[in-house]
Amino acid sequence: MDAVRVALLREVLAGTEWLGATRRFAGALRTSAVSHGGGLLLVGTPAYEPWHLAAHLVDEAAWSGTPELAPTLVRHAARVSDPAHLAVGLGRLAAARRGETLLVVSPQEPGAPLLERVHDARLAGATVLALGTGEGDLTSMAHERLVVPEGAELDLDTVQHLVSAAAGENAVPSPRGRHRFRDRLSRLAESLTAPPPPRW
Repeated sequence: MDAVRVALLREVLAGTEWLGATRRFAGALRTSAVSHGGGLLLVGTPAYEPWHLAAHLVDEAAWSGTPELAPTLVRHAARVSDPAHLAVGLGRLAAARRGETLLVVSPQEPGAPLLERVHDARLAGATVLALGTGEGDLTSMAHERLVVPEGAELDLDTVQHLVSAAAGENAVPSPRGRHRFRDRLSRLAESLTAPPPPRW
C-alpha cells in the first residue's frame, strides 16, 4: 500500500479509534527500536509470516533515515540455503537480549513453543510488542500490544500498513536524506522551468 492509499485510508478512518491506536503502537515500536538500539526482531507464526510488514518497515527505515526500524525477519521454517535475509530461524529468539525489541504478529494465539521463546526473550530483557487479533498469553506478556478484534472495521493486514507508515513518519530524516530530497526537488524544479528542447 503506497503513501497515497494510506492517506486515503486515514481520511476514511478519521474519527475512529484506529488512527490513534496505530500511531500509539507505532510510536512505541519506534521509540523502543531507536532508543534501545539493539535491533528489531519480527516474527509471526508457522502459518503466518509477516513478509509485507518486514518490507514496509525496511522502506520506512530508509525513507526516514532510521535504520533501527529495519527488522530482522525471524522464520519458523528458515533453511541455511535461503538468502541471508530469509535464513534467520527461531534460534535467534533464544539469543535475544536487553536492548532488543521483539515484535510478534499473530492472527491467532501462538502455540506454546513460540510463546515460550517470547517469554524467555522477555526474561532476558528484550522489549516485547504484540500485534494480533485477540487477547491471550501473548498480549499479557507484551510490554505494548495492539489488538485487532475479529469483526473489526479493519483487518490485521491493513493495520500493519498503518503501523509501518506511522513508524517512519515522526522520525527525523537524516541530514543525508534531507540533502537527497533537496537534490531531487532541485532537479524537478529545473525540469519544470527549463525551456523546451529545440525541435530539429
